[in-house]
Amino acid sequence: MRVVFTKGPGTSYEIAVHREVGAALAPRNGPGGHPYLPHDLVHFLVEAVADIRLGVYGRLAAGDNGLFWPADSAERARASRRRRSKGTPSSAQARADMERSEELAGIALPVWAVRRGHAPSLPAYVAEKEVTPLVERIVSRLDEHADRWHALPLGGSLTLTWPGRSGQPGAR
Repeated sequence: MRVVFTKGPGTSYEIAVHREVGAALAPRNGPGGHPYLPHDLVHFLVEAVADIRLGVYGRLAAGDNGLFWPADSAERARASRRRRSKGTPSSAQARADMERSEELAGIALPVWAVRRGHAPSLPAYVAEKEVTPLVERIVSRLDEHADRWHALPLGGSLTLTWPGRSGQPGAR
């Protein structure tokens, strides 16, 4: 699965997902984020490095539509009916993976921001003891992608490939 992040004005961006399993998905706008690291890019890197398989991106790779809508209007209508009748499929492991993604992003991004001089100190909810080797690896990946994203012109894109099992997202 390839995920394309396209830079918009300010901290806005668009995400397009190209996958092998499931309906083709329509691009969607991201919720914004840091000028160096869009919110959804942070989660992509967190989930890839931490090998979170039932987070947003693992579910998309497996065929779930997540927060996206199918590009085909007939498939979109079917997906909408399925969501209304069944709700969103969920398991204890999927909920745990989503919580883990949020937790790690909430620690790694502030650590990265302090180290890069974008924030004066860690927020009170992040204790130094939480900066584990896993968080260090995530911060390293954030650092690898931050300058590339920031340097993109308006309309420029960064394409990442969802990893198999390596935990190393590929970037083009």
